[in-house]
Amino acid sequence: MQLQVKGKNVAVTDALFSHAERKLGKIARYLPPWDELTQVELELSVERNRSIDRSQTAEVTVWTKGPILRARESAPDMYAAIDLAAHKLERQVGRYRKRQRNHRHRHEALFVPEELPVLPEEPEETEDSSVIRIVKSKSFEMKPMTAEDAVMRMDLLHHDFYVFRNAESGALNVVYRRRDGDYGLIAPDG
Repeated sequence: MQLQVKGKNVAVTDALFSHAERKLGKIARYLPPWDELTQVELELSVERNRSIDRSQTAEVTVWTKGPILRARESAPDMYAAIDLAAHKLERQVGRYRKRQRNHRHRHEALFVPEELPVLPEEPEETEDSSVIRIVKSKSFEMKPMTAEDAVMRMDLLHHDFYVFRNAESGALNVVYRRRDGDYGLIAPDG
C-alpha cells in the first residue's frame, strides 16, 4: 500500500503518519484478492473557527483496481477523525464485497425508461447574473462496465450520479439516484 498524507492548516507529524498507516493498512486485508490496493491518499485539515466543535477533518481516498473508495470524517481530535474515516472505509469495503458476491449470483438488468423526461430550458443569462465558477475539476479513467457495476460504484462513493462507458454499446452513460430511491439510466440515442 502506498500512503500519501497531506496537511492543510496542520503539520503532519511522524506520530500522525504512523497512526494513519496503522489504521488504513487494515483496509487492504478486507479487500477482495482481485482488487489489490494501489494508492491511499489522506488529507488532514483543521478548520480555524472556534464555533466548530469538530474542527479536525480526515478525508481518505483509496484507489483500487476496482472502485475508488472515499470517506470524510470530522472530530474534535485528529486521531479520532482518522479512526472514524478508517471505520467508514471498512464498512464501505464490506458492502462492496457483499455486492460482488451477490452480483455473481444474479444478472438482472437495470430498468431503463423508454422515454426520458424533457427538462425545461433554462432562461438566458443576462449581464447582471453572476459568473459561473468551476471550483474543482476531476479526471479519471473510464473502463467499460455494466449499468449495475456503475450503480454499485456510485453507491460506494456516496454520489447521486455516476458517468461510465457502457460495456455493451461503448457509449458514455449516466446512472443516477432518483428521489424515490430507485435508479435511472441516461443513454444517448443511436
